[in-house]
Amino acid sequence: MKSPRTLAAGAERLDRPASGPDEQFSGYAVTGLPFSSGHILALRRFPASSLGPGYTSVWLRNPAGTWAMYVTVDPALSCPRYFGSAVGSTWVQPISITWRGDHDLAVGIGGDVDLAWELRLGSTPATLIFSAMAGTLPEKLWRSPAFLRAAGSTGGRLLRSGRIALTGLAPNGQRFSVRPKRLWLVKESSARLRGQDLGRPGALPVQARLGGLLIPQRGFFMAGTAIFEPARGSVR
Repeated sequence: MKSPRTLAAGAERLDRPASGPDEQFSGYAVTGLPFSSGHILALRRFPASSLGPGYTSVWLRNPAGTWAMYVTVDPALSCPRYFGSAVGSTWVQPISITWRGDHDLAVGIGGDVDLAWELRLGSTPATLIFSAMAGTLPEKLWRSPAFLRAAGSTGGRLLRSGRIALTGLAPNGQRFSVRPKRLWLVKESSARLRGQDLGRPGALPVQARLGGLLIPQRGFFMAGTAIFEPARGSVR
C-alpha cells in the first residue's frame, strides 16, 4: 500500500471531477480528532473540486461546542457551503500542510489563529481490512444509501470509533455521501492553539456531530471522495 504522503502527493495531481448533477470533492482528510481539552480538530484537503479551485479547510470545535471553519477559498465553494448553518464563524485563511515523513504531517494556521497541529499516522489490522474492502467494492454499492448506512455501522464497530456516517444530511440541507479509498489511524497527535496545549487525543463523553455528519471518537486519515447534492441553503 502507498504511504499517506505518497497518496497525498498523487491527490494533488487529480483532475477536476466531471460535471454532473452532484458536487464532488476528491483528496484526503483527517475525519476529526477529539482532544482531552474538549477541542476537536479536523482537516479537509480537496485538490479536485467540481465547483472550482481546490482548497484546504480546518475545522475547530471548542469545549463549549462551537465550531469554526477556516478555508483557503470562498466559503461558497468549500465546506461552509454545506455546514455553515451549524458553524459559529467562517474565516478565509492561509493553511499549511507539511509532510515531515511518509506518515508524519504538520498542519498550521498563522496570525491570530496560531494553530500548530502535528500528526503521526499508522496502520492497524482494522484499517487494513477497511482499506482493502473499500478499494474493491463496485460503484453501484457506493451509490446505495442502505449499503452506506450498513457499512458505516459495521466500520464503526471494526474501527472502535463510535458511529461512522458515510451518508447523511448536512446542516444546510444537502444529502452527502463519502467514498473512502484508503484509511490510516492517527496514532499520535499534539496541537497548540494560541499557545494552549490541547492535551492528548481521546474519545469525548458524547460523540460530536455536525448535522448528519458524525465525528469519529478516534482520528483517521482518509483518502477518497465526498459527494453532495447541489447546495440549496445559504452560506454564512
